[in-house]
Amino acid sequence: MKLEHWKEYLIEAWGLGTFMVSAGIFATLLYSPAFPFSMIIANDFLKGLLMGIAMGITAIAIIYSPWGKRSGAHINPAVTITFFRLKKITALDAFGYIVAQFIGGLLGVLLVAVILGSSFTESPINYVVTVPGQWGWTIALIAEFILSLVLMLMVLFTSNNHQLSKYTGIFAGFLVA
Repeated sequence: MKLEHWKEYLIEAWGLGTFMVSAGIFATLLYSPAFPFSMIIANDFLKGLLMGIAMGITAIAIIYSPWGKRSGAHINPAVTITFFRLKKITALDAFGYIVAQFIGGLLGVLLVAVILGSSFTESPINYVVTVPGQWGWTIALIAEFILSLVLMLMVLFTSNNHQLSKYTGIFAGFLVA
């Protein structure tokens, strides 16, 4: 058992870590009462729109970066698992990618916590943890499944279409937004 792709694992950690740093910073700027944007932009729909745009641009930047191109910019265990199931990566690589993604995501969140402190770690941001809404965890799980399914169908469709493949990252960014 040889870890040939350890550099790609590190890139995956960087990718998800970067995504989480972006999520943490933008969420704190837009939603924390410690920052003026939460008062200036009072409309929750507009805040959500700006947050979505920020995260979509972040995803596109990671995907089209030289490092993102090298690792495949999965930055999501669902993408990694799909590529494993399609036999595009080995079980060892899937494991390495997923472990790296978790570590990168955790380190990204911890970095934002150190930089922004309680405005990030306390309510209403709470480390940008996603929690089920008013309909509970079952609906949240179903929604997450559907969102991941749509993302993967889009990635598989566009990446296997010669005319669309170079735009897969842009489509992914729009879906993230």
